[in-house]
Parts: sequence; C-alpha cells; structure tokens
Amino acid sequence: MDVTLAIDAMGGDHGTAVTIHAAVEYLKQYSRDTIILVGSPDLINAELRALRIDAAGGMFGARLRVHPASEVVGMDEQPQSALRGKKDSSMRVCINLVKSGEASACISAGNTGALMATARYVLKTIPGIDRPAIASYLPTKNGQVCMLDLGANTDCSAEHLLQFAMMGATLVTALERKPDPSVGLLNIGSEDIKGNEVVKQAAILLRDSDLNFYGNVEGNDIFKGTTDLVVCDGFVGNVALKTAEGVAKMMGGFLKEGFSTSLYTKMAALVSMPVLKAFKHRLDHRRYNGASFLGLRGIVVKSHGSADVFAFKCAIEKAAEEVRAGMWQQISVHIEKWHHERQQLGVS
Repeated sequence: MDVTLAIDAMGGDHGTAVTIHAAVEYLKQYSRDTIILVGSPDLINAELRALRIDAAGGMFGARLRVHPASEVVGMDEQPQSALRGKKDSSMRVCINLVKSGEASACISAGNTGALMATARYVLKTIPGIDRPAIASYLPTKNGQVCMLDLGANTDCSAEHLLQFAMMGATLVTALERKPDPSVGLLNIGSEDIKGNEVVKQAAILLRDSDLNFYGNVEGNDIFKGTTDLVVCDGFVGNVALKTAEGVAKMMGGFLKEGFSTSLYTKMAALVSMPVLKAFKHRLDHRRYNGASFLGLRGIVVKSHGSADVFAFKCAIEKAAEEVRAGMWQQISVHIEKWHHERQQLGVS
C-alpha cells in the first residue's frame, strides 16, 4: 500500500535541518511512498538544494512535494494561542491535508500541546472516544512495551482509562500482529486494594471488558515486559517516561566516564566495544521515537522535539506503518462494538 505523508518541516528544535534530511532518507528507502513537506518554500527549497535534491521533478519526481505555510508554531507557545491565531501554521496545514484526504498522516516535531489541540479541533475524535491519548513504545527486557497516556490527559476517569486500554490494545494488535495483547494497569502495587479510587474503578471496568487484562502492574513491570500494554493517566505516564529517559542518559554517562578515566579503562573499552554497541542499540531511545495520537479521525505522530535525522525518520516510518494498518479505522470499529455491547446490556 502506497502512502502519502505530510511533514511539518518547520517543527522541532532543529527545523528543516532534520525534518527534510529525514524525509529524503525515508524516500530513498521507501520508493513508492510520497511526502509533502509543509512550511516556508524558501527555507525548504534551500535545505533541499543543500542536499542536492530538486523538489520540482528531481530524483523523486512527484513523490516529493512542497506545500506552503506562512506561519510557525513556537515550541513554547500556548496551545490555544496557536490554535486561534495561527491558522496557516505548518502544523495546522499538515493536519488539514490529512482531513482533506490529500495526505494519510501528519508527522511533526513541534509543540506537543499545540499539535494535540489543533489535531483534535481539525480532525475531531472518533465517536465514543472522549479524549485522545498519546501512546508510544519503550524498550523492555524481552523487546518493547506500548504505554499510554504519556501526557495528553493529566486528570482521567476510570472510563477514560478503559478507552485508552482499548485504543492501545488495537494499536499493539495492528502493529505487532498480536491478536490478544495483555493489558496492565499502572499502579503502586499489584494488589486490588492498592491505588486511588479512579485506578480501582478502572481495574473493575478492565476486568469486565473483552480485553486480556493482566491486572495491576508496578513501575518496574514496565521494563520487565510483564505486559504488552501499560495504561495510566497522562500525568503518571509522562513522569514515568521522563524518569526512564533520565536514567538511560545517566547510565550512558556513567559508562562513558568509567571507560575514559585511564589508559587501562580506555583499552578495556576497545575490548568491550561489541558489547557496548549492542547495549547502546538496545537502549537507543531514537529507535522508539514517534508518539501516536490515538482517538482521532486521522493519524498524527509526534516526534521528539530534539530528534535527529535517524530519530525523525523512525517517526515517519511509524506513521506510515499505522496508515498501512488502518489504525484509526480499527480503533473506531473496536469502540463501536464496545458501545453496541454496552447498549445491549442496558449500560449507559
């Protein structure tokens, strides 16, 4: 299946220097897909010329197009200000292209709050979904785990957590080909009596659903790979994510420092290089770049603002994979089925 992807070329800490280079690398590898670069034509074309790429019929032909946008959303800009005051921002134009069907997905490294607010306003949520959620993958002892919400919703009800679980399970099934992924509810203990009232009520709803509910999981279970999916509210999820990133950077720093203290440790580093490279690869957060905005009537993927070319290309690949899997349509079917079953049982 060929896909067309709209990229916010202006977003992120590095702007066109990363987004355009990553787009070019993506097109070299995926020879049937199309990319629309959205932003300032002058800046985009200047970056393409630096890469010796001609967007008007060059090596990629019609597979690489430039779509103008006159405004840029700042990384520290208030979401409502961006939504109301910048209707021709590269971010919003990208999302408009998804709504119109000209593109199948939008990828941006820009302001997370503004991207979510704009995407929700333009694309709307899937019927039956109260709030979109941010989902991403994290490395584990046995592979990877999907986790949501990672920051979109700081205050959630038990039913919101149930909806997150259904969306996340659909994502895991579609992308990993797991028909019945296990679902864990992040809590301060595995016992049913642990946690606040929202989490306790969510556990009841999850247990009564058709999901493969494992039960409560603790923070250390995330990286053990105890379940395929971990569900929590956005406040807890974002804190857990940033803590994990901090610990990974600290460990990398300790290793680098330890192997550079003397000639002996430097020689030991050379001998250990294959192990160190494998270790770095397994913990390389760039491979997991690209958070999915689930619950929208369209596909939007958020890259980390500081992403380099490799990391941003991973986010593009993730968006294309979700398009090919029919991600948001599958979520819509799952949610519609759930609401129909609730109506038959007389549950409002």
